[in-house]
Amino acid sequence: MSMKIIHYIPSIDRTWGGTSTYMQVLAKPLGELAEVHILTHTSDNPLPMENCKVHDIPRFRPFSGIWKKTVVGLLNSIKPDVVHINCCWTPDCAMIQRLAQKQGYKMVLTPHGMLEPWIIQRHYWTRKVPALWLYQRAAIQKADCIQATAESERDNLLKLGYNSNIKVVKLGIDADGIEMKKSWKKTRQILFLSRVHVKKGINFLIEAAAELRSELQGYKIIVAGEGDAAYVAEMKQMISDLGLQDIVQLIGGVYGNEKWRLFQTSDFFVLPTHSENFGLAIAESLASGAPVITTVGTPWNDLNSSHAGAWIEIGTQPLVATLRQFLALSDEELGTMGRNGRKLIETKYSAKVMAEEMMGVYQSLY
Repeated sequence: MSMKIIHYIPSIDRTWGGTSTYMQVLAKPLGELAEVHILTHTSDNPLPMENCKVHDIPRFRPFSGIWKKTVVGLLNSIKPDVVHINCCWTPDCAMIQRLAQKQGYKMVLTPHGMLEPWIIQRHYWTRKVPALWLYQRAAIQKADCIQATAESERDNLLKLGYNSNIKVVKLGIDADGIEMKKSWKKTRQILFLSRVHVKKGINFLIEAAAELRSELQGYKIIVAGEGDAAYVAEMKQMISDLGLQDIVQLIGGVYGNEKWRLFQTSDFFVLPTHSENFGLAIAESLASGAPVITTVGTPWNDLNSSHAGAWIEIGTQPLVATLRQFLALSDEELGTMGRNGRKLIETKYSAKVMAEEMMGVYQSLY
């Protein structure tokens, strides 16, 4: 008989970024190996989930007997072998974990990079310390297993010291469903595609564009993604102050065919981020055949060794130097890098392998 797995994720909305897309990518192959249920909250634009059953549950309400009864009733009607929590820093995650473990169910916790040092340091005293004290530290300590998505994340989780049973399962994507570029003839378009958030280092990209203004004549840097209105306005102001309106364009969130078209038509992809536990858009770009520039804040050191892009230090100056090199690449060199990137995804980062390794984690708890 196949295992029954419940995944809890706060949102499967398309605006929720990499974590909701990860759930979509994992559910399809995992649902062929186990009976998969997803517990989540109602959203406006939920991503379609295959090979699983999605259950909408109410948001956590303290002292609400109805909320507790609903969640416990659902858990006990499914009777899962494992409950897998995909988040940190919200009471919902911790309370669902607490209820599931009280009922005797095995527990896997995936922080999705939310316990990385850069994240913990943000709003440390005002938000993180109270949350750790109230619920988050206990949740980490009591999980039967923590799943990290890269060796670097595992090392940081071990340093945190709350739980040493950490298994690394690299994330993957379904490359078969992604079309690769057919031409690497330069379009003079550079792509950033991610949430517009301070973590992502967009300011480094804008500052680098200002330094490379003359080399970037005739180029467009497309910044695609949704974000907090105040931060988006701040970035627009920065572009305006530096006189880069003709070069850098913020176009908002893009999804589906429009997203893939941007990967197909861009010379290369840039994510100058402070911290990513994986960076799904990096994998999507590589699968599309667009070379990638990203930072040591991500686990993508493979970019250098497989000659599929560049894995660089965080900050404006390393980005300026690397952009200068990439702008000088020939169509043929971009094509070689693009094909290397596709090969890297197919051999090391497939969704099927991710699902098989995840099943190994679940089975190890018995």
